[in-house]
Amino acid sequence: MALPKKKTSKSRKNMRRSHDHVDTPNVVLCKCGEPVLSHRACSACGNYKDRQALTPANA
Repeated sequence: MALPKKKTSKSRKNMRRSHDHVDTPNVVLCKCGEPVLSHRACSACGNYKDRQALTPANA
């Protein structure tokens, strides 16, 4: 079985892993003021793109 000739340094290992992070979610404010993930209907008021998509959860 093949083995590496030299140890991979922490710097080289971390440079290789630089793209393995989790992106932060894009949060926008709904017209009602609640934070909502973009391209999702608001769970508080049920609006999506200026129309009523869902019935409000608190109604």
